[in-house]
Amino acid sequence: MAPTAAAWLAEHEGELIALRRDLHAHPELGRQEHRTTAAIEARLLAAGLSPQRFPDVPGLWCDIGAGVDAGPGVDAEAPVVMLRADLDALPLADLKDVPYRSTVPGVTHACGHDVHTTVALGAGLALAAHARAHPLPGTVRLLFQPAEETMPGGALDVIDAGVLKPVTAAITVHCDPALDVGTIGLRSGPITSAADAVEITLAGPGGHTSRPQNTVDLVYALARLAVDLPAALSRRVDPRSALSLVWGQVQAGTVTNAIPRTGKLRGTIRTLSRETWETAPELVERLAEQIVAPYGAEIAVDYVRGVPPVVNTAEVVDAFGAAVDTVFGHGASTTVAQSLGGEDFGWYLTHVPGGLARLGTRTPGGTTFDLHQGTFDVDERAIGVGVRFLSAAACELLDRYADPAGPDPDAA
Repeated sequence: MAPTAAAWLAEHEGELIALRRDLHAHPELGRQEHRTTAAIEARLLAAGLSPQRFPDVPGLWCDIGAGVDAGPGVDAEAPVVMLRADLDALPLADLKDVPYRSTVPGVTHACGHDVHTTVALGAGLALAAHARAHPLPGTVRLLFQPAEETMPGGALDVIDAGVLKPVTAAITVHCDPALDVGTIGLRSGPITSAADAVEITLAGPGGHTSRPQNTVDLVYALARLAVDLPAALSRRVDPRSALSLVWGQVQAGTVTNAIPRTGKLRGTIRTLSRETWETAPELVERLAEQIVAPYGAEIAVDYVRGVPPVVNTAEVVDAFGAAVDTVFGHGASTTVAQSLGGEDFGWYLTHVPGGLARLGTRTPGGTTFDLHQGTFDVDERAIGVGVRFLSAAACELLDRYADPAGPDPDAA
């Protein structure tokens, strides 16, 4: 597959870069990705493919190859490898001075989903061109899903819509600004972490700051909770789970001399461990209530389940490594550490085997941007790298699943 993808890219890479820039200039938040969906659909239709929109949310899927519903004569046991991309942007201002800067105030692609979408589309179109002359030993299913940045994630919407029913394995890439362009980051087992959200509301009668003894000193109780809850969690779970509670918002009061009636804390909880993730809601609620109890505040804990860890299947990562070696040569891949970031791709891997690979986006010797920042940008050569990697990985997996035993060593 690698020479075909390279030849296809020689003709179409400029179009892919233009598409990525168009998506970057017109970002859409989760479950609002209608323009983005239409742009992807138009390109798939122009290639003679048959994309299928989801009925209740933005996004679509499209089969390449024989197709799982191709009818008589198609091997019902043929493998299906799904290439997943996420469509949504973040509610952040674009701080870059570039021609493709976001035209939507307060919204930007600060996590690389415009790149993910472009890479998956390019891989699919390259595979479709290849399959016209060289039939695939199965089906490649492209999935463009909404709302990855929300909790618990748009992955659950498309899983409920049945997108996984024929899928043998699911694969994806994620931009990694800590890796140089041309490098693919691989890891067997957990590669991301579980991520949840929590909102804690405290309430009391309010009062004057000169008489805190006559009321509930709500701000003090909120401050104790903000400091003591992360500390208590660190002593109630196995340190190897690396459970982390970090607050992103503290809200209480409007004036200096009045004790407010309500206050809120909002933050995220992350852990490397699936087992710790499953027990975290009850533990957080119990500890929060114990910490606040001495101060007399009423407490309400709203714990929002986010995403489980992405746990890469070893066999899929092995196929990733073979694809990298075939396309780019030895040394183009590197082992990466498990991240505390969350990814709703983890939901797919609770149902089917699969893997997430890190796509290097840093210009060698250039700036290391950070994800979820308005300054985030990529070296656009990563798009071609991603297309070649994903298409080769899909073919490698199709070959392995179609013939699990491999070639006959005694064959002449």
